[in-house]
Amino acid sequence: MKNIPAHLVPSRLAKRAHYDEETINAILDEALFCTISFIVDNRPFAIPTAFVRYEDKIYIHGSVGSHFIREVEKGIPVCISVMLTDALVVAKSAFSHSVNYRSVTIFSNAEKIEDIETKTAAFEWLTNKIVPNSWSYLRPMKTSEITRTTALAFSIREASAKTRDGMPKDEEEDLELPIWSGLIPIPMQRLQPVPDESSKDIPLPEHLR
Repeated sequence: MKNIPAHLVPSRLAKRAHYDEETINAILDEALFCTISFIVDNRPFAIPTAFVRYEDKIYIHGSVGSHFIREVEKGIPVCISVMLTDALVVAKSAFSHSVNYRSVTIFSNAEKIEDIETKTAAFEWLTNKIVPNSWSYLRPMKTSEITRTTALAFSIREASAKTRDGMPKDEEEDLELPIWSGLIPIPMQRLQPVPDESSKDIPLPEHLR
């Protein structure tokens, strides 16, 4: 691991770590939510939020009045974490149970987006990530809505991924035990959309099918 900062190297199972952009970006692009951790007045905070990656940055948004946003936009150090769970790994002993997962940890500082064009683009990227191809279908955002919302960008230059896949790794002496072991897949699914009262007579748009 050449030139990898010490804080990006896992303290355990370092062989599961990845530092290439392809692995990191693929996880960030699939995940819908991240947790942003930071310290204010010696108190720790960890806030889950939706995010989107565009090129070498991730973007979040929030109310201009949010305590979280107002603190983070100052550029204080943050740790951003993302985790996707693919399967529960059920072994023959509880000690050997595990999870197949893909995760990313990022150390960064916020950059407040002041340019209206870039800010609006960030909202479009995020909207289309959460509900693909929906931005052009929706009522356009008003200028007042854009000004009441803060957009923050975070460089992903200091990032690492960690993953696990495969079957359980039971102890040698447990392999002959008559106890079932294997995987329980837990994929993320998007199910059939459910209309609210005002949309019951409106056909489901193509991008939601």
